Amino acid sequence: MKRLSLIAMFSVAALLSACNHNDAGPGPAERAGKAVDDAGARAAAAVDQAGDKVRDKVQEQVVKADAAARRARIDAEDATEEARRNLDRATEKVGEKVEETGQKIQQAAH
Repeated sequence: MKRLSLIAMFSVAALLSACNHNDAGPGPAERAGKAVDDAGARAAAAVDQAGDKVRDKVQEQVVKADAAARRARIDAEDATEEARRNLDRATEKVGEKVEETGQKIQQAAH
């Protein structure tokens, strides 16, 4: 147990000496810790920036898809209306032909 206590004490002493809290500035461990913190902050900022770019690109694609869907809906409505008009004209022509045929049958019967 004393051996474990001695190892722990020397480990703490080594860590504290690495920090070097004197007037000369931060010790090597503090500088390393700051470097790790700074690198983590830069990485987080880069991830945030990349996320913002992805979100912006996705939003652009959503806007484009919405516009395409609106155009497709309008085109489908226009095509439906044109098909309805063509069907009405075809129905009218069929009615005229039926009427002409009926008149010819009546004339042939007399």
